Amino acid sequence: MPPISNPSDRLRVAHLNPRSETPFDIAPDEDARAAMAEELDIIAVPQVQLTGAVAPHSGEAWALDAKLTARVVQPCVVTLEPVETAIEQTVRRVYSPHVTDPEDELAEMPDEEVEPLGQNIDLGAVLIEELALALPLYPRADGATYAPTGEGAGSSDAEPVAETRRPFAGLGKLMGRDDG
Repeated sequence: MPPISNPSDRLRVAHLNPRSETPFDIAPDEDARAAMAEELDIIAVPQVQLTGAVAPHSGEAWALDAKLTARVVQPCVVTLEPVETAIEQTVRRVYSPHVTDPEDELAEMPDEEVEPLGQNIDLGAVLIEELALALPLYPRADGATYAPTGEGAGSSDAEPVAETRRPFAGLGKLMGRDDG
């Protein structure tokens, strides 16, 4: 699924002023936030905003400096209850015409904040990517604790497991050896 982005959230590089910054303020509407929540596989995105500017950078590059603010609702990893999290972080990207997309997915980019410069700078895609990176990996509801149960739970009150697992115990028989 391609990133959810409104065409008006794309800045055409040819139309940017090379002598001054171009400010932006993106606050997606309710339908766009619902689509973001679905794409990010979370419960809801009640509020999200990306505010900043794109300015000329050394040479033919452009720098994007912004602030991402959001409130997201995710399921608790323990209870599955909704957990609301406030997110606030700075965003920095540099778009350079001298950087190309690596063809090999495993190839590394020389600098994490430098990206290839195309015909457009897609602010909506930046917003979604930064929001995805900022989401808590293991959201927990207040007071939710994980108490493992069953074999190998690690509880000090549990009786020791009678038999230690031996994953290769029957391997000798399978290979035709009868070592005992």
